Amino acid sequence: MLQNRLQPVLDPYALARELSNKLLIEGAFVPAKSGKTFPIVSPATGEKVAEAAEAEAADVEAAVAAAAKAQRGWAKLAARERGKLVAECGRLLNEHVEELGRLVALETGKALRTESRVEASVLADVFIFYGGLGSELKGETVPFRPDMLTMTLREPIGVVGAIIPWNVPMMLMALKIAPALVAGNAVVVKSAEEAPLAVLRACQIMNQVLPAGVLNILSGFGPECGGPLVAHPKVGKVTFTGSVETGKIVYKTAAEKLIPVTLELGGKSPMIVMGDADLEKAVAGAIVGMRFTRQGQSCTAASRIFVHESIHDAFVDKLKAKVDAMKMGDPLDETTDIGTIISKQQFEKVQSYIKIGEETPGAKALRCSAMPKDKKLEKGLFVQPVIFTGISNDSRVAREEIFGPVTCVIKFKDYEDAIRQANDSEYGLAATIWTKDLKTALDAAHRLEAGFVQVNQNLVVQANLSYGGVKSSGLGKEASLEAMLEHFTTKKTVIVNMA
Repeated sequence: MLQNRLQPVLDPYALARELSNKLLIEGAFVPAKSGKTFPIVSPATGEKVAEAAEAEAADVEAAVAAAAKAQRGWAKLAARERGKLVAECGRLLNEHVEELGRLVALETGKALRTESRVEASVLADVFIFYGGLGSELKGETVPFRPDMLTMTLREPIGVVGAIIPWNVPMMLMALKIAPALVAGNAVVVKSAEEAPLAVLRACQIMNQVLPAGVLNILSGFGPECGGPLVAHPKVGKVTFTGSVETGKIVYKTAAEKLIPVTLELGGKSPMIVMGDADLEKAVAGAIVGMRFTRQGQSCTAASRIFVHESIHDAFVDKLKAKVDAMKMGDPLDETTDIGTIISKQQFEKVQSYIKIGEETPGAKALRCSAMPKDKKLEKGLFVQPVIFTGISNDSRVAREEIFGPVTCVIKFKDYEDAIRQANDSEYGLAATIWTKDLKTALDAAHRLEAGFVQVNQNLVVQANLSYGGVKSSGLGKEASLEAMLEHFTTKKTVIVNMA
């Protein structure tokens, strides 16, 4: 049993204050060396709920030094022993699901019932999943020559820098640090400046069982904190989720050191609905796929929905009715389906794209759901979901990643045209095809240019399913055994001369 075991704090406002002005380095909370902080504002109410410590290069230096020191001992542990500790992290996180769900709802504006509590559960599950994979860190024997024993070994890289986004910060952090830890690496996390609290609390919980320095977390801004982390000479691997533009900067910096990177970047994911599709299931799939409960703030959001002309109008009517029935409101209210946009900057970006769509000749904007009437939410960053019809695949609204509750339903006549339009994008993260015809489904699965293709469903990322994109959507895979072996270890060849 752990001594002084952390107890869940169900008041997210109190927990946010408790976590203010804290970084986690070498197992302990510390302020930024400069003393600087920046405000964390609830996007639902506009009120400041915390002050985050603003880490800079000196803090990066301290965190990386702690990680490098701890990694040597961590790597000497048997892989299964590391796995047991990582799985124990998952079990501890399970005890804090409600607490973490409430905290991430407060700082991100994501609805507790439909999004934030679910994310907290997935966080725990990912650690338990990877905790069981320690025994898979094995090499191979190679039939080179009879008088030589030739084999390969899997060894940790060393210190991993993990940079995470704000949309699902806990889950995406888990997909990075769980495999890195089991593989024998130490990790320094750089949280998103919009959402540093829940991930900080999660790391505090895990530091109850992990050796000090194995897992560290910093909050701060990209140029002052993320940049020095990527460039640090002792960081041997970077894993990043975020925009294409920032991903390219990370990639260039990593290339200067010749270190490996994993990049999970943007998406403009197509959803093709054939004329023979089950209409009710396809509409339900669009609701889930567009991540309306997350305000469309997802790299895999089904933001381009290609629907056969024979069912186009019926599909649009049913989709609008379903979204109209969803309630926008206080993220911490159990009756809320849809919360807010994360920040004022993102809010304005989404609104600008809606305006572009509305001004497009022939386009029709269907605004869905209803704005909350609660006076305390007057300053909240709420945006009604918008379904555009009459938009072509050449429109900026259909081509550029909006990261908001905006989708384009595009009519098509034949299958070949749908495939062509679906692939006519710089992105290639996810795609779905909806049909009762097996031949069409399998053909589309092969031809769709995406790293994550589903047929007649639109699941979110799941542990044990390899996830990652092609084209501008990134490099490498996450969420699987493959991710741990290929992205968080190096392969060493050993030859023993027995002659």
